[in-house]
Amino acid sequence: MQLVEIEKYFKGEFLTEPEKIKKIFLNIRAFLFDWDGVFNNGVKNENGSSCFSEIDAMGTNLLRFNYFLRNETVPVIAILSGEKNIDAFGLAKREHFNASYYKINNKIDAFYHFCSLNDLQPDEVAYFFDDVLDFSVAAICGLRILIGRDANPLLLEYAKKHNLADYITFNDGAKHAVRESLELLTGLSGVYEETITNRVQFTNSYQKYLEQRNIPNPDFYTLIDSIITKQNP
Repeated sequence: MQLVEIEKYFKGEFLTEPEKIKKIFLNIRAFLFDWDGVFNNGVKNENGSSCFSEIDAMGTNLLRFNYFLRNETVPVIAILSGEKNIDAFGLAKREHFNASYYKINNKIDAFYHFCSLNDLQPDEVAYFFDDVLDFSVAAICGLRILIGRDANPLLLEYAKKHNLADYITFNDGAKHAVRESLELLTGLSGVYEETITNRVQFTNSYQKYLEQRNIPNPDFYTLIDSIITKQNP
């Protein structure tokens, strides 16, 4: 699928040209997701947790399989949240993410920890985010996907003015912005059709990916005495 064809399917705002986003994406080695307002609308239940959608969860799986088809390895993937969220832990465990960071208000500290732990340069990380607490990470990471939301037009303008996003999603977190952004990236990869066809047919390639994907169990990190520490939540 040509880039001009892909662009017509997505109603979000391209702050970086699709061709350049593609080049950046093909050099990405890790994917980092904020939680509240990204996988959901940010509304919490009585336990302080906010849910996720199977639609978005499948998007993360297809993204990693797409990466596997191109690189013959599974990428690093993690959640970075300022809050403790049981549903985020559940997704990380079920989908075999590498890590989940929680209750770390200064997210740049967690980001540097994540990069150091996985031998990553900041520009090798794609970040999916939605609010002001994420801007410190967006300022230095490689690929910035900002979740769009009608409620904060001035914040979106701030992100544009200060070059803090490459793409702003059309959908908000409640309407599967994660899936939208991951659909865009897998489309730009050049192997979208192969990704879907192999998944549908449960091919040997997909089974090999799944075997590797299911090896890691996530580590959980939070602040203890001002130090980012592995901790069972």
